[in-house]
Amino acid sequence: MTDFGAANDAVAICKAVMAGIAPDTRIMDITHQVTPFSIEEGARFLAGVTPYYPAGTVFVGVIDPGVGTNRKAVVVKSKKGQYFVVPDNGLVSLVLDRDGLDSAREISNSSCMIGDAISSTFHGRDIFSPVGAHLAAGWDYTLVGPELQQLVRLTPKTATATDKGIEGDIIGLDDPFGSLISDIPGDEFKKLGYVLGDRVTVQLNKKTVHRAVRENVYGCTRGRSPVVCRFAGQSQPRFERTEFFDGEQDHPAGNHFHPEKARGSEGQVKRPLERMRIGFPHRVETRRTAFRRCSGMRRSRRRIHAG
Repeated sequence: MTDFGAANDAVAICKAVMAGIAPDTRIMDITHQVTPFSIEEGARFLAGVTPYYPAGTVFVGVIDPGVGTNRKAVVVKSKKGQYFVVPDNGLVSLVLDRDGLDSAREISNSSCMIGDAISSTFHGRDIFSPVGAHLAAGWDYTLVGPELQQLVRLTPKTATATDKGIEGDIIGLDDPFGSLISDIPGDEFKKLGYVLGDRVTVQLNKKTVHRAVRENVYGCTRGRSPVVCRFAGQSQPRFERTEFFDGEQDHPAGNHFHPEKARGSEGQVKRPLERMRIGFPHRVETRRTAFRRCSGMRRSRRRIHAG
């Protein structure tokens, strides 16, 4: 897993290094489309896929804004018996919060790296890929370097529940389908008292919308305000993308608010709403916007050729 993208040869080079060391090892991709330098997003993806891999799996993760600095390169072993070859920047925090830390070692043994001349900008090729390949080929994990007693850990924001409702952040976009992923735990959302079919009030960017609580997206209409959904197996509520993503608009990462369910005699929500803010940083939708532009160009070319 990296934030290298697919527009250059970086991923292919890393795989070539692995194949040269451990040719019989099966290499699988999680994603190479992590938002550049977003350790939090990478941590979320890593935590999402690791439960489906067996003990002994070696994960190589390179989201590394500190490459070339004094940050450590490490191998982390979870109590589930999985290995993570990563920069020591919190990338495995969510995995360890769930699975527990068995041990960790700093990578200092140059014999498990690509060579003595280590790049200051491409540790994915020179350190993480060869170390991951050596471990997959059967190397003793303790040979990579000395044991570490402490790792860098992320301290993510958590949703806030009050007697008026619950406030959280939009932490991700589930491309290509457009679901907005929040940090509000599903169990906390349930405590608000809503059940399937109820209409829930959501505040995003000072805009209040009322939509039904659903289990899936079947029947959702594009171009309308968010629909709150509860996906089976997911711990967070998701908000289906709508006008917030139409045209050239960007990813609405920020606060959102749900009031506690309070009903009058006619079943309408009576509780007053708190107004929350939401920001629009220019990052996640950049690739999607570019894709739309390219798609439009391809359609134009097809019309020209057809004529």
